[in-house]
Amino acid sequence: MDDEMEKPNVSDDREVALQKKHLSMLERLSKRQQTRSDNSNSESSSLESTSSFLSRFSNLKTSIESQLAQSRSISSDPPQLKPHFQKISESISDLEKLVAENSYFLPSYDVRSSLKTISDLKQSLDNLSSELIPKKKFAFKSKATKKDNKDSVIPETKQSPVPNRDSDKTIFAARDSPGFRNKAGEVLVGEFRGSEEVGEFNVSDLDSCEVRIIGCVRALFVHRLKGCKVYVGPVTGSIHIEEVEGCVFVMASHQIRIHGARTSDFYLRVRSRPIIEDSNGVRFAPYCLSYQGIEEDLRGAGLDAETGNWANVDDFLWLRAVQSPNWSILPENERIGIVDISNLKNGIEEI
Repeated sequence: MDDEMEKPNVSDDREVALQKKHLSMLERLSKRQQTRSDNSNSESSSLESTSSFLSRFSNLKTSIESQLAQSRSISSDPPQLKPHFQKISESISDLEKLVAENSYFLPSYDVRSSLKTISDLKQSLDNLSSELIPKKKFAFKSKATKKDNKDSVIPETKQSPVPNRDSDKTIFAARDSPGFRNKAGEVLVGEFRGSEEVGEFNVSDLDSCEVRIIGCVRALFVHRLKGCKVYVGPVTGSIHIEEVEGCVFVMASHQIRIHGARTSDFYLRVRSRPIIEDSNGVRFAPYCLSYQGIEEDLRGAGLDAETGNWANVDDFLWLRAVQSPNWSILPENERIGIVDISNLKNGIEEI
């Protein structure tokens, strides 16, 4: 009788094991459901963010198109045209900034489509400004001009269009914005602080020059440079670079697009992924510029944080899954040090 009482209850043990197994299964199902819920919420959040961006983008685009449509109606009042076109240009820069700030979660198709829309708006602005703003007549002057041999060159503003060697098109920013143009073997310096801050700045047709810009500009356009070094403070909007060869660029911006670059190095800080097109032999490294007050300028431009996007380059003409052969990371042992341009008149200090 005692032996029967001491025998383990097999039925009870099986019931306990089944209960544990059941609880374990319920726990796994609960975790799986939670994971699905989290993924669903993440996808929903992403879709909502994309939808919100597309709505804002569409509203800004419609507003810019409306401003463009008004251009002909005010063409009878020429003095009003230039500020009108400048306002449109600033609106397009705001649209570019919107794309740059949201490109990290947008699908590639939406990024490309948005950039194509911006390009079309710029072209429409260029066409209208060329048509409605009368060009100044060219005339020879009998008075000889004195050649400036100083190393420091003050940025110049030109009202007449700058010819494009490859086409008859002119760029609105190149025509009306201040900038450095048509120089060889010179050091070109500019400081833009406070009331000196400018909107769009143009750097074009330079050979073996060194460009140093302290302070912030809204947008930077770089065209046809060979063997140049370009050191630029924060750009609050976007940077567009075309047809450069054998150059070094140190720059910070919300968006950077590079077209037609050959064997050039780019030291960048950028909020969105840099974009290259029709380029090869280009290398990338982190931003390395210094001057007195640069940290304050970077904070004001929303570029004080290092995003690491300098190494996340999109080659729009390379559609394969493998790494594009057109760009690479600049080896650390080949990088320049911190470049200090605080003393504009003297040589650059490399730390």
